[in-house]
Amino acid sequence: MKLVWLIVVSVMAVVISQRFWMPSLEFSHLWRTVSYHGFTNNYGRNNDKFINGLLPPGFDQKSCLSRYQLNLIRKPSPHKPSFPLLSKLRRYEALHRRCGPNSPSFRQAIVRLTSPTNSTAPSDDCKYIVILTRDGLGNRILSILSAFFYALISNRVILINRGNTLEDLFCEPFLESSWLLPSDFPLRDKFGSFRQSFPESFGNILRNGMRKETIEDSPPPYLYLHLSHDAGDYDKLFYCDRQQNLLKKVPWLIMETNNYLVPAIFLVSSFRQELNELFPAKDTVFHHLGRYLFHPKNDVWGLILRSYKPYVARANEMVGIQIRIFGSESGSIQDQMKQILACTQKKKLLPETELSSAEKADSSTSQKVKVVLVTSLNSQYSETLKEMYWEHPTVDGEMVAVYQPSHEGVQSSDSRIHNRKALAEMYLLSLSDVLVTSDWSTFGYVAQGLAGVKPWMLYKAEDKVFWALQHWLKYKTSKEGGDDWPCRQAVSMEPCLQVPPVCDCDEMKRMDGGKVLPYVIHCEDASWGLKLG
Repeated sequence: MKLVWLIVVSVMAVVISQRFWMPSLEFSHLWRTVSYHGFTNNYGRNNDKFINGLLPPGFDQKSCLSRYQLNLIRKPSPHKPSFPLLSKLRRYEALHRRCGPNSPSFRQAIVRLTSPTNSTAPSDDCKYIVILTRDGLGNRILSILSAFFYALISNRVILINRGNTLEDLFCEPFLESSWLLPSDFPLRDKFGSFRQSFPESFGNILRNGMRKETIEDSPPPYLYLHLSHDAGDYDKLFYCDRQQNLLKKVPWLIMETNNYLVPAIFLVSSFRQELNELFPAKDTVFHHLGRYLFHPKNDVWGLILRSYKPYVARANEMVGIQIRIFGSESGSIQDQMKQILACTQKKKLLPETELSSAEKADSSTSQKVKVVLVTSLNSQYSETLKEMYWEHPTVDGEMVAVYQPSHEGVQSSDSRIHNRKALAEMYLLSLSDVLVTSDWSTFGYVAQGLAGVKPWMLYKAEDKVFWALQHWLKYKTSKEGGDDWPCRQAVSMEPCLQVPPVCDCDEMKRMDGGKVLPYVIHCEDASWGLKLG
């Protein structure tokens, strides 16, 4: 009898485990694909699709395959989100459901926005920040994450202005509510006139001497915050405690930026204690929030998988090289290629090649494969690398395979397919073990933050002076033991705020934001900029 009972219990346990623990067919299929290509064996990926609790369960997996599948092909991140951050995100999600578009609270807020003096709508504690993005995809991603970071710390609901094809790129990150601003939002017609010179911008109001009591006693229904690259000193008073106290009273904030504002928000002393609890490791802000917020839509996920399966998945190690040449730069492609090779070979990121074209005798099946993923508008860099490693064996016998998904020629920030390819390449780069990026490039900033790695940054050839100084730098390196040419490793994986506040909050005197807090430092690629480190 005991034996029969034991068999019954065992069968029930198997049935229950199959019912509740067997992964979906989609995940099983993907995992078989990943294992087939050797990714699990070589890279040690795991099946933590919720990223240590960062992502909430409950989403329809088919509508956004990347939300959980992407984490199955990434290395497990060594950076764990703090419990206070996880709790804060769950509270924010509840706030977004209660106050987001189509909710009764949202409709009340719209009524008060359009009729602030005559409204009889009941009071509510829902406040909003609407983000207007601009420029390239990297800038827009940094802008959205900055606005969400501010929304999180100031208890506001983030809404993204439609346009620039953003709604075609990312899945909705919040359950049961949208983060897209409704197309019939009453202020949309004014967005085109919002700029630094807009008379009713917060910076201009402060410049014209509006008294504190004016906003405190009779707060306006909305304020425009101009925090783009051309923001002035008064616009940047946004980062001061006194001004933050005023902004608490305003239900709607319309923010325009093309920057990563997070380092400067850390300078606001009233936010500091909570930020220290949320992010005990300061250089993980973009890493955690980027992985939480941004999930490529299925069309983009298809582009990622079609590159990942035949090319990336076979790697024992992947080196990502992101090349961004700005219009003002000089120097030929050959000069730039020399810089890339000098960086990757001097820093032992890529192996050197033999002069002989004969392959080494060892053709063992255990031979390591290093995949080099190149992203650039130009195909000549990857073609040069591919030809070099095809014609000559490496000195250590390692196999090097070079792959470039696309080469668009020119940046087309308003093209849907161009942005899809760009986003796919950012995410492919984020699978890299090692990253080489271009100075000043927001594309590179996004990839390094998602990857959670400190990139090797190529010095920017801004003008011919760089090339004249190149030989002097080589001399300094060889004579004095310096190790800074032609690239250097970033101190953290965080992006750079390239237009930081430079004025003291109280006296409008010049100040250095990089000397206020030990973890807010100057950037490697923009010495005047600020980053978390």
